[in-house]
Amino acid sequence: MIRRLALSILVVASLAPVLRGDAAPPVLVPAGVTVAEVPVGGMSNEQAQAALRPAFAAPVRLVYENTVWKLHLSRFGGEVAIAEGVEEALQADAGTSVDLTPEVDQEAVKQFVRALAKRVAVPARDAELIGLRGLVPRYRGEDAGVRVLRGLAAQRITRALQVPSVRAIRVPVTTVEPERTLANFGSVVVIRRGANELRVYERTRMIRRFGVATGQSVYPTPTGTFAIVDKQLHPWWLPPDSEWARGLQPVPPGPGNPLGTRWMGLSAPGVGIHGTPDDASIGYSASHGCIRMHIPDAEWVFRRVKLGTPVVITDA
Repeated sequence: MIRRLALSILVVASLAPVLRGDAAPPVLVPAGVTVAEVPVGGMSNEQAQAALRPAFAAPVRLVYENTVWKLHLSRFGGEVAIAEGVEEALQADAGTSVDLTPEVDQEAVKQFVRALAKRVAVPARDAELIGLRGLVPRYRGEDAGVRVLRGLAAQRITRALQVPSVRAIRVPVTTVEPERTLANFGSVVVIRRGANELRVYERTRMIRRFGVATGQSVYPTPTGTFAIVDKQLHPWWLPPDSEWARGLQPVPPGPGNPLGTRWMGLSAPGVGIHGTPDDASIGYSASHGCIRMHIPDAEWVFRRVKLGTPVVITDA
C-alpha cells in the first residue's frame, strides 16, 4: 500500500509542469542580430522569416529624371535562401550581422542595362551651319548628349537587388560633349558665283575676301552648301572624264600646273577650289566648274580651312 502510494506521488510530480501549463521557452534569435541588414533580434524562426520575405520582395526603384522603373529580384533570376539565413541567425552570437546574398543573373542585368542605355541615351549634336543671312553665315548651336555608364549601372542594380536596405537608385549617366561647337567651329567659305568673289568668315565676321574665277555658262559652278573633303599640296592635274579634256595628258606638280600649288576638293563631284597660273581669268566666269584663285590666295585659304569646312556657293 505504501509502495503504491509513493509511485503515484512520483507520477504526479513528473506531470506537474504539464498540469501547471508550463512549456519549454521558444528559441529566439539573439539580441542585436541582423540578417542582410534587417534586424531580427528577439524574433522566432517564423517571425524572422516573415520579416525578411517582404524586405526582399519589395521592388528596387530605378530613377532617371521623371521616369521610374520597378525592378524585382525575380526578374533577374534572383533566389534567396531565407530559411537558411534565419537558421544561421538563431545560432549566431548577439550583435552578429548575418550575410544573406541572393544570386543574381548578371547576364540578365547586362541585357536590361543595354536596353536602358538605348532609352536614356541622347547623342550630342554638333554646331551646324544652317544657311546665310544675306551673305553672313547663320548657325545652330551645339547640344551636349547623355550616355549611361553601363558598368556602374549594372553594379548599382545588382547591389540593390541583393541588399534589402537599398530600395532606390539612380541611373548613372555622363555628359557627352559635341565635337564641333560654336567656339571651335572654324572657318566658313562663301563663294559669290555672280560676283566671282570668295569670302572667308570666322563665325559671322568676314576676315578676307578674294577675287576668283567660276564656271563658264556651259560648265557652271554648282550652287548650294558643300564641304571640303580633300586637300592636296602640290597636286597632279588629272584630265576629267569630260569632252573638253579629251586627249589631254596628266600634268605633274610644278609651274604651269592648272591647279597651281593647292587643291581643295568639294563634296560636289569634280569641283574644287585651287590656284591657277592663268591670273588673267580671275574675276570672270572662265573655268570648267571649279573655283580658281591666284596662287598666293589659294595658299592662304588652304592654311585656313580643314576637312569638313563648309563652303556655300551662291548666285549673289
